[in-house]
Amino acid sequence: MSIPFFYEPTILESNHPFVLSESTSKHCVQVLRMRAGDQIHLTDGMGKLFYAKIISADKQKSVALIEQTKFTEAPLKKISIGISLLKNADRLEWLFEKITEIGITEIYPLICKRTEQQRFKTERMQQILVSAMLQSQQCWLPKLQPPTDLTKFIEQATNAQKIIAHCEPDQKTELRELQHSTDSLILIGPEGDFTPEEIAFALKHQFIPVSLGKTRLRTETAGLVSITVLAYRS
Repeated sequence: MSIPFFYEPTILESNHPFVLSESTSKHCVQVLRMRAGDQIHLTDGMGKLFYAKIISADKQKSVALIEQTKFTEAPLKKISIGISLLKNADRLEWLFEKITEIGITEIYPLICKRTEQQRFKTERMQQILVSAMLQSQQCWLPKLQPPTDLTKFIEQATNAQKIIAHCEPDQKTELRELQHSTDSLILIGPEGDFTPEEIAFALKHQFIPVSLGKTRLRTETAGLVSITVLAYRS
C-alpha cells in the first residue's frame, strides 16, 4: 500500500510536531483508519515534500511529526492557459483536473463576449486542483487566478510565447509545429469561439494564431489537447 499523500499549505519546517488540518485528520482517522506510528506524506504545494509520522490520531486534530523534507524544483516549462468559463461547470472541472495531472502551471478563467456562464466557484475549483495534484503525486499546485475580462487579460499578458487557438479560416500555424518555448500561454475560447474582434485584438498584442487540428473541438477538449501538446513537445 502506498503512503497516503495530503496537502497542508501552512507547513514551514521539519523536525517538529505539526497539527494536521481537520479535513486531513478526518481522512486519516475515519477513512483510512490510521493510528499513531503510521507514515504519511505531506506537501505545501510549493515544491516541498514532507515525510511524517502520526504521533496522535484524532479525527479533528491529528498531530504528525515531520521527520524529513525534500524540495522539488519547479518544472522548467511554464505552461499557462486562459480559457473561457463554460455553461456546464462539470466540463470545466474535468479539464482542470486533467491539465493539473499533465503539469499546468497557471490557469486564468476568462470572460469573453460569447461566454454564457459568468459565475465561477473558486473554492470548488481549487479543491479540484488540489485533488489532482495529490492523485498525480506532484508537489507544485497550479495557480488559479480569478475570472478576468478577456480584453484586459490580453493587454496584461507578458508570457514569452503567447498563443491563441481559434476556428476562423485565417492563416494559422499547427500548434504541434510551433517553436518550443519554456514559457507558453494559450488562449481557448468559449463554445462558439472567440469573436473576430477578439482574435484581431489578440493578434495586435503579439499572440500567435494556431490550429489544433482538422476537426472542431469542444472548449474543454481544445484545452486538453493544447496543454498536452505544449507539455510534451521537445
